[in-house]
Amino acid sequence: MGKRKRLAANAIKESRKTQYSATLKGIPSSPRKMRYVVDLIRGMEVNRALGTLRFSAKAASVPVEKLLRSAISNWEAKNDRKAEDGELYVLRALVDEGVTLKRMRPAPQGRGYRIRKRSNHVTLFVGTKNDK
Repeated sequence: MGKRKRLAANAIKESRKTQYSATLKGIPSSPRKMRYVVDLIRGMEVNRALGTLRFSAKAASVPVEKLLRSAISNWEAKNDRKAEDGELYVLRALVDEGVTLKRMRPAPQGRGYRIRKRSNHVTLFVGTKNDK
């Protein structure tokens, strides 16, 4: 590895030490449905986001709520203190496409219809507003 790449890699590693995130992989719902839920909480204060997820009618809000609680506890573990009200925010939230399981369903006249069972990966970053 060249010197420039090594320096860039070390800079990325150092910046990740100050980021507080949680990742959930292989959630069995389509990324489009998950993005509706994640868009609701992006940029919100974490206590307000937890309330929004708690009372959301979407089924995808349950794993996102669990993930947000995990990200908050990661922040608390790295900082050795509890988060105060109005301190933590959802800085970034990413929804990526996961593995798609391809299945066949019997159809009339000897045909088969394709069923795509999609999954997704969600990553949440929490922090204080001045962290950026």
